[in-house]
Amino acid sequence: MNHLLSMEHLTTAEINTLIQKAIEYKEQGIQTTQFDNKYVANLFFENSTRTKSSFLVAEQQLGLKLIDFETSTSSIQKGESLYDTCKTLESIGVNLLIIRHFQNEYYEELKNINVPIINAGDGSGQHPTQSLLDLMTIYEEYSSFEGMNVLICGDIKNSRVAKSNYFSLKALGANVMFSSPEAWRDETLDAPYVDIDEVIDQIDIVMLLRVQHERHDNGDVNTFETNSYHEEYGLTQARYDQLQAHAIVMHPAPVNRGVEIDSNLVEASKSRIFRQMENGMYLRMAVIDYILQTKGEQTNAIN
Repeated sequence: MNHLLSMEHLTTAEINTLIQKAIEYKEQGIQTTQFDNKYVANLFFENSTRTKSSFLVAEQQLGLKLIDFETSTSSIQKGESLYDTCKTLESIGVNLLIIRHFQNEYYEELKNINVPIINAGDGSGQHPTQSLLDLMTIYEEYSSFEGMNVLICGDIKNSRVAKSNYFSLKALGANVMFSSPEAWRDETLDAPYVDIDEVIDQIDIVMLLRVQHERHDNGDVNTFETNSYHEEYGLTQARYDQLQAHAIVMHPAPVNRGVEIDSNLVEASKSRIFRQMENGMYLRMAVIDYILQTKGEQTNAIN
């Protein structure tokens, strides 16, 4: 694995290897000088708290040297392309690029970049490290994915998390269902759409998705009825009370409290939302470790 671009590029064996490596880091500690001769640049063209911060901590825990890069002060502002920016960083010796970009599959333009790339989110495409940290959290809970009933609720069409988790969970043997308003469905994903109230007492994992106002065509948050959405598709206290005793609640965050989930449930006993955030740092350490350790064993081409 020379790059991490989408969950479809990973085998189930690679997924399991990354999960086990992340758990090892979590349980046995961290080697802070492992890559002290390597340089990394984080290119975030969209706002981020959890993903960017956990990558930064993971990189520093592994001893990587960080190259200061901010889109607002870079030559991007002068019209430089993403390709030329990445080629510049490659030319000066950067060993790893972490990229979040508003364009779906931005990495297709980077086929001649000879530096490993980790996709930290591409538009409404995919978010592989979020999916992997979600899988790690599920594995810690159940030690398996086979036959698990997973309900993903919300803005399926605009969610890169939904797509990534759909592909990975299905490949690992889980049963994936969606619950979504009609306008936010993605018919390219072959999973059934269900009424949340008809299945809430049968599922093992409920994944709630952030309502992504910034990706809606009109961009007007005032046209969105938060109370109506919460009652129809959100995790209310009444729905939470119907969950099985062993069921868990997940959300990639940031959370719109009172919209996707009742505010009182964000830290409820079944919630793993902050556990996901914790696991994100260890999982991203595992991805960086794996990619830098295996670089050179495969072709650098993006495919």
